[in-house]
Amino acid sequence: MEQKRTPGVLSLGLYSAAHFWVDLSCAALFFHRLYASPAFSVCLLVYNFCAFALQMPLGLLVDRLNKNRLLAVAGCWLTALAWLSPLPLLTAVAAGVGNALFHLGGGIDVLNQSREKAAALGIFVSPGALGLALGKLWGRAQGLPVWPVPAGLLLAGAMLLLPGRQGGLSSGNRPVSLETPFGLWPLLPLFLVVVLRSYMGMNQAFPWGSGGWGMLLVPALALGKAAGGFLMDTAGPRRAAVGSLGLAAGLYLLSALPLPGLLAVFLFNMTMPITLWAAARILPGAKGFAFGLLTFGLFLGFLPTWLDWPGLLTGPLGPAAGALLSLGLLWLGILWCRKGGDPC
Repeated sequence: MEQKRTPGVLSLGLYSAAHFWVDLSCAALFFHRLYASPAFSVCLLVYNFCAFALQMPLGLLVDRLNKNRLLAVAGCWLTALAWLSPLPLLTAVAAGVGNALFHLGGGIDVLNQSREKAAALGIFVSPGALGLALGKLWGRAQGLPVWPVPAGLLLAGAMLLLPGRQGGLSSGNRPVSLETPFGLWPLLPLFLVVVLRSYMGMNQAFPWGSGGWGMLLVPALALGKAAGGFLMDTAGPRRAAVGSLGLAAGLYLLSALPLPGLLAVFLFNMTMPITLWAAARILPGAKGFAFGLLTFGLFLGFLPTWLDWPGLLTGPLGPAAGALLSLGLLWLGILWCRKGGDPC
């Protein structure tokens, strides 16, 4: 049986801070270097493909190499090197692959150390949204120096090499295996939850979103991800899913008002660490692949917006229906997890 562990405070803190800075760097890079390029739209697609869709095959490689921390460091430094690229597409590829390597290396390390607890997963994933928002502002600002951004990535990579030096670089990954009692089908509802969450996040709009209340949307999203892990550890995944998504659906009906809308966003995003935790339970022998499968869902959720398709699930009823659909899918994924032998 896999030993129950929680990640050290130093290690988790460094991974979370590095996650914030990696996402900040990618956003700053795009809006400082690529936004005015005629190839911006293509670069955005290429970046998202490399950063999210490519995590599936890279995840299996990371699982097998068993050097998670080293690959997270490589991701930080490759993202820093993207700032030196003279070609827009090469910049997008380097930043996307660097982002993917960091998320895989860091994410699998946290997954390894927190298989029985989801709080660490919530803490790790939550700073990304803040990093993206601040990176966009930094990249578009006039007169701000940008050299601290790649310099911070180099420093983050160096700091990640510090914890656990006495144990070497081996990460304790299980032998790679894609075998489950029911095949890979149990991952499908979790995958669809992520696709839906990504799509709703890309298309969600509130009448008050452009005002002062709108500045609280990103903090609500980030805090929701962090709080979701703690709620799951306290109440269990099924109660956490029902409580967060059920309340979110009701509050989305009132989301024309700022406070109910912010609470709905907070509650809806609480399920992110739950989906990661459940995927790791279903596929403990290939956490990187499970992680990458869910991030592929993020890429699919991004595509309709990139293609400029008409938005669905709009207005108060649309997000409410999306929350209820997410609840049904997540419940099914947790049920499959239970049938696979682990108590979820």
